[in-house]
Amino acid sequence: MSSMKNVISLFSGALGLDLGLEKAGFVLRAAIECNQFAIQTIKENRRHLRTKKLVLIDKRVSLKNVGVICEEILKKTRLKKSGRYVLAGAPPCQPFSTAGKRASLKDSRSCGFQIFLKAIRILRPKFFVIENVKGILSAAKKHRPLAKRGPGFPQLTREEEHGSWFKELLDDLNELCDDIGYCVTWGLINSADYGAPQVRERVIFIGSLDGYFVWPEATHSKGGNNGTKKWVALRKGLKGLKDKEPAYKEFSEESSNYLKLIPEGSNWHALPKNLQPKAIGAAFKSWGGRAGFLRRLSWTKLAPTITNNPKTKATMLCHPTKTRPLSVRECARIQQFPDDWSFSGSTAAQYRQIGNATPLGIGESIGDAIRNVEDNGTNELYPKKLYCADPALLERIINSPKTMLNPPRMRKIKGIEQARSWLNGRANKRTDFEKYEAISPKEAAVGFK
Repeated sequence: MSSMKNVISLFSGALGLDLGLEKAGFVLRAAIECNQFAIQTIKENRRHLRTKKLVLIDKRVSLKNVGVICEEILKKTRLKKSGRYVLAGAPPCQPFSTAGKRASLKDSRSCGFQIFLKAIRILRPKFFVIENVKGILSAAKKHRPLAKRGPGFPQLTREEEHGSWFKELLDDLNELCDDIGYCVTWGLINSADYGAPQVRERVIFIGSLDGYFVWPEATHSKGGNNGTKKWVALRKGLKGLKDKEPAYKEFSEESSNYLKLIPEGSNWHALPKNLQPKAIGAAFKSWGGRAGFLRRLSWTKLAPTITNNPKTKATMLCHPTKTRPLSVRECARIQQFPDDWSFSGSTAAQYRQIGNATPLGIGESIGDAIRNVEDNGTNELYPKKLYCADPALLERIINSPKTMLNPPRMRKIKGIEQARSWLNGRANKRTDFEKYEAISPKEAAVGFK
């Protein structure tokens, strides 16, 4: 067995990613978190962790102090730079979440990635793991609201094009490969493929200083094929949960009245036609699926992504048979937290900790993948470059538009020819992503020819 077993956690939250790594045999040695409720959660559950010698740093990390904090971690844990440990974390995702305002780099929290990359350069861990929302794939450096795109408005700048921020992030990771010598693998995964009873797509980056191509192997699939188990539906996912006095925030009286008319597995579309406009308000004249409005879950299907507030208007998570949001403990179970893992703070604070966490199955599978290459790695290491672990994903990114417009009825100027003229090539494929390389895990297992 290798000596690779320690974890340093940055932006730790309630420790979802870290608990998953611990399930794979790792030991959490240090956690850095500034949210007081998350800090209290860590302290109250310390007995669950493999070691009681956890260094908990209660500070807000920034680009200015990350160096000092890294030195403090090394001193208190007695770990070394370039040591055999994992640096893991999920930088704040609100700037890039499709459920948020998509402020991108206008949001000060977006510097969380720069903080993480700086910590990598200082600590030079043998492995690092970064988890974040799917929205970063299309994140722009500067966000232009849909209502201000199209004929009658200035054309987009390159900073406003979809993916401009993400391309900059990949360039920064490329520099890590060139400057320090990391092999970095990235891609999009679904938590359902790792045993969670929910659809939750997340972007993962895994770096190896030794040059290993590391990617987590799915444990589940929709049909349970190729040695995997079937996806876990909500009923099975919540089976055996003891939640006699569920904690939750009540829906408004108006929402509750509408939800009583909606059957299991349906949403506002199930309401009588005459009630729909008032039921979802201004969103009725919007476009897109609006699937989260007045949504009642189904026992026989996966839950949608667990958010940090299950009663919000556009991302509602109503219990399949009761007219209430999913409870704190139900959300925690869906995120794969142990049933006896307690959360501190108000009900709202507990929801936020759970919704911002990484499902444990993802962390466990990543940990298993790291241990596998450490214990059984071949002598043929990969060139220390940046690789997408899904060629089809990279192809989709390359061929996706650089911007999108509201439908004609919602535009300032509605003519199709005017829209085409305004786009002026901006909706063509993102050729600037063509320089990146993609290798599937199966190809990587064979090795370079």
